[in-house]
Amino acid sequence: MTEIIPGPGTARAIHSGELHRSLADPLLSAMTFLNEVTHRFPDAISFAPGRPYEGLFDPDSITDFLQAYREHLERDRGLDAAGVRSALFQYGRTNGQIHELVARTVANDEDIHVPVESVVVTVGAQEGMLLVLRALFTGPDDVLLVSSPCYVGITGAARLLDIDFVGVPETDEGPDPERVAAAARRLRAEGRRARALYIVPDFANPSGTSMPVDRRRRLLDVAAAEDLLVIEDNPYGLFTTEDVRTPTLKSLDTDGTVIYLGSFAKSCFPGARVGYVLADQAVVEPDGTRTLLADALAKIKSMTTVNTSALSQAAIGGLLVRAGCRLREWNADTIAFYRANMRLMLAELARHFPPGSGVSWNIPGGGFFAVVTVPFVADDAALECSAREYGVLWTPMNIFHLDGGGLDQLRLSCSYVEPDRLVEGIARLAAFIAARGVRV
Repeated sequence: MTEIIPGPGTARAIHSGELHRSLADPLLSAMTFLNEVTHRFPDAISFAPGRPYEGLFDPDSITDFLQAYREHLERDRGLDAAGVRSALFQYGRTNGQIHELVARTVANDEDIHVPVESVVVTVGAQEGMLLVLRALFTGPDDVLLVSSPCYVGITGAARLLDIDFVGVPETDEGPDPERVAAAARRLRAEGRRARALYIVPDFANPSGTSMPVDRRRRLLDVAAAEDLLVIEDNPYGLFTTEDVRTPTLKSLDTDGTVIYLGSFAKSCFPGARVGYVLADQAVVEPDGTRTLLADALAKIKSMTTVNTSALSQAAIGGLLVRAGCRLREWNADTIAFYRANMRLMLAELARHFPPGSGVSWNIPGGGFFAVVTVPFVADDAALECSAREYGVLWTPMNIFHLDGGGLDQLRLSCSYVEPDRLVEGIARLAAFIAARGVRV
């Protein structure tokens, strides 16, 4: 945060107490930390951010994607020169222009079949979270359930919207459906309503945990029984360490319980900032007519970002066209890279920290993240020491916990570092941990 020294011509000062109370919440600072910590220590090896590996990107491909999308507009949608110009340069449809391509992609990759009208193309999945929360939560008695530890983007968005949230402690297999049910019943007894549950069932950020299929089915049963909507976020589902494919909650959903958040940040092009919401739930109007929840989200979007960038959609749309709307196949090399990096990171942890060292970690089945438990407090002060004196960055887990937990844990991301740097980074981490009295 930049400190401004008052002087001649300094703009009028606003007392922080006059700003929205969420700005004083550590949750909002946590997101800034995750985005900027690597830049603060440019010489350190960073296991902190969940960014995609930049070596996988080819700048020349952007031109090809744009050309592919233009050809798609002309060939598949029958647009003339004026129509193409409007599609690329104008504001466009609030719900998005690539909704048909998105619907085809989730059908191919995830066996999710929804009407194209239920797709809302957003400015990243983060905007999708804001739209969904704003639409669903109508008053102070509506409460959001989240697994704890939890991605700070959803809890931060809830703070901005003055939405209360309650953590459901996570297990090694993700949230326990019975604990979800108990939380919903407890809120009901207090005169409040558990409106929705936010969950990342595949390789969750920050814990790396995944839900087995039987637990997913049980969660859907609980949600239906408790009149609870489920907000499923799936940024990492493609990146498994084995050739297995676990069905998404949305693909298992038969009664409109699940609202699905997706993003092209990890699988395609993070800089484009394109995500989407699948909101096929029916909304009954006072006169009995039915619309889609997607239409309600579009109304909110029209008053926030108005549209998702037509140029960003064109780049993603062209990539989807080139991929035949099959991102699992298109991402074969990317999947192989992250798979190898996760395996390497876990192997290096095992090499440096033998049994009895007091250091342990989980074994994720994919994704970007693993959690290491250490016999000391892994807080911001420890991170500062690790970065400055040992040249290695990680993320304190306590920022993701809602109950004060995670103080002896740190999150490692395998996504943003080359394999040789990864090996060196774990060696530096081992040196940092050894200096705190741990036998390695």
